This record gives sequence, C-alpha cells and structure tokens, in this order.
Amino acid sequence: MPDNIEPPLIAHIIFRLDFGGLENGLVNLINHMPTEKYRHVVICATDFTDFKKRITNTNVTVYALNKKPGNDLSAYYRLWKLLRKLKPDIVHSRNLGTIEYVIPSMLAGVKYRVHGEHGRDMSDIDGANKKYILLRRLYSPFLKRFVALSKDLEQWLLNTVRVNANKVVQLYNGVDLTRFHFSDVSHKLLSISPQVHVNDVLIGTVGRLQSEKDQATLINAFALLIDDAQINTKALKLILIGDGPDRSMLEDLVERKSMSERVIFLGARNDISDLLSCLDIFVLPSRGEGISNTILEAMACSLPVVATRVGGNPELVEENNTGLLVPVNSPEKMAVALRVYLSDKTLAQKHGRAGRQRVESYFSIDKMVVSYVEMYDVLMK
Repeated sequence: MPDNIEPPLIAHIIFRLDFGGLENGLVNLINHMPTEKYRHVVICATDFTDFKKRITNTNVTVYALNKKPGNDLSAYYRLWKLLRKLKPDIVHSRNLGTIEYVIPSMLAGVKYRVHGEHGRDMSDIDGANKKYILLRRLYSPFLKRFVALSKDLEQWLLNTVRVNANKVVQLYNGVDLTRFHFSDVSHKLLSISPQVHVNDVLIGTVGRLQSEKDQATLINAFALLIDDAQINTKALKLILIGDGPDRSMLEDLVERKSMSERVIFLGARNDISDLLSCLDIFVLPSRGEGISNTILEAMACSLPVVATRVGGNPELVEENNTGLLVPVNSPEKMAVALRVYLSDKTLAQKHGRAGRQRVESYFSIDKMVVSYVEMYDVLMK
C-alpha cells in the first residue's frame, strides 16, 4: 500500500466496553492486528469503562453513543452522524444488542457490514426466542457477513435463523500465548489474599458474577467436596475472580454454608494471567457460552478444565484429554469431576499439558488475527 494511503478503517460497534469475554476478544484483535492492514475505532452503544485502557494501539478512539434504556431513536441518528464523519470502510457489530445498527450504517454509506455472534445471554440462553430469531433474519439482507465464534453458533445461524450459508463465517477466538503460560508459582502469589497459604489447593473460575455464569453451582459443588471424607480437603480453597450483580447473593450463599474462610471473592482484576498461574484446577460453570476466552486462557496456563457441556465449550475442551465436561446446573456431577483431579494430581497435570498443546495448535492469537484479516480482505475484494 502506498505510504500516502491510509489502511481501511473498521468501526467496531458493541453495546458497552467493560470487562467481559466479547470485549476481551475485541481488544485482543485490535491490539494484535498489523497496523498497516487496518485501522480501528470502537463505538459503544451506551458507554465505556477503564477497560478501554486495555487497548494498547494509541491510534484507536473509543466513542460512546450514550444510548438511553429502551428504544432510544436518537442513538440511531448519533451513530449515523458519527459514521458520516468517520467514513469507515467496514462496520462490525457484535451480538443482538447492536445488530439494529446495520440500518444507520447502511444509510451512512458504509459498504461492508459485518455482524458477530459471540454467545447468548440468559434472556435467550438456547437461541429459541422467536422474536430474536426474526430480528436476525430481517436484518440479514443488509449484512455482508455473519461471524460465528463457534461451530455451535454457526449451525444455529444456518439451521435456526436460516442465514444464507455464503454469508456465514466461523472464526475462533485466540489467546496470547506469551502472556498466558505455565508458571511454577510455588509460593501461590500470597498477594491473592491473606486467606491463601503456600500449600493450598486452589480451584478457581473467572467471569462476571451474573446468572448465566452460574457461580452458585460451583459454590454448591465445592460445598459437597469439603464434606467428602475420601479426599484431603483441609487446604482446599475456591477462588472467584470477577464482579457483577450476583455478588451479594453468592456471598450470602457462601456464608449460609459456613465457607467464608474457604471461598475468596477477588473482584474484577487486571492480573488474570498471574492469578491463573496460581490455580490448580479451572472451572467454568456457565449455563451458556459462545467461545470462552477464560477456558482458552486457563488451557494456555496448563490448567486442567472442568466446564459445562454447553455452547462452544466442547469445541475447546477435549473430554478426558484436556478436561472434563459436566451437565449444566449439576453441583453433584461437577463435584465428581473435581474429585477426579483432586484425587489424581498426575492426571490433572497431564490434562493441563495437553490443553496447552491444543491452544498452541488451534487457538493462538496469531491464528485468530490471520483469520479475521483474511475475512476482511475477502469482503473488500
């Protein structure tokens, strides 16, 4: 590309820039994409938090439309006006909360319009809501591509939403292998909490504390474990990383089960890679998932994974090779899976090493960036 011609501009439209898997994937993509290939702006339908500091590309501007709750028609106008000013080559919206912005994008003259499906929330956990299906179907003619982050979402777009197959592209998230890797933290990073000791066995999870992540099931499974006389539970601790609307409810649950000394709430943290290195087992108890960044990060850190058999989780976790899969909302089955690793440290380490190898082979951030660049390049030909 000649020096005097700027790379094409992509306007990424999301609902809100805050701690979350979708947002983390977007930031990783922006930070690692070659600057000579594409430029980026991020447009938030509502607003953004300090999470925007995760964007290391200093040429990226983050905008907020400050959409009001409900049907705020003025937000469409503000977006149209902004896009007319920015003149992006591509608009890439993500998840149901932003698919409606394809219309003002088209009216603003943006030629290439992409929409990503990253996963579903609790209001439509199984993707069966007829209204939401119809909305996607109605907007489909105005979109050039749908990006599905898992094969599960790809099949849902094709078979349930009935999007034309030539519009659907399946692309996986990737993890930064230089940031997330095995680290022999023998002292367990005592800065985690005064409640953590050198020889503790740590089970942990990362995620927003809200109903679809279902940390309550993990807490209930942990309660079953510490009542198990067949395993040594004296040094067993549960680490919950993340914050959200369910925190008070989860803290009350822990207190009712008299486990306050064993269950540690760390809140939202920026040192996830260090914290994962301290864990012995990673758990994802979600009721629904697209493609979980936290599973990939845990696997990159050579942790065995226990996850629910939902969404894209089985595409990441190879059962009995890199981890174990359990049914949704089943503390009993989750406790059984955790007991397998607690009883056999050699197996846990073997599965952890296999997880790292799997991420290196299929889910590196470099592979993700190449896939997205190829998709954008093909679109603009």
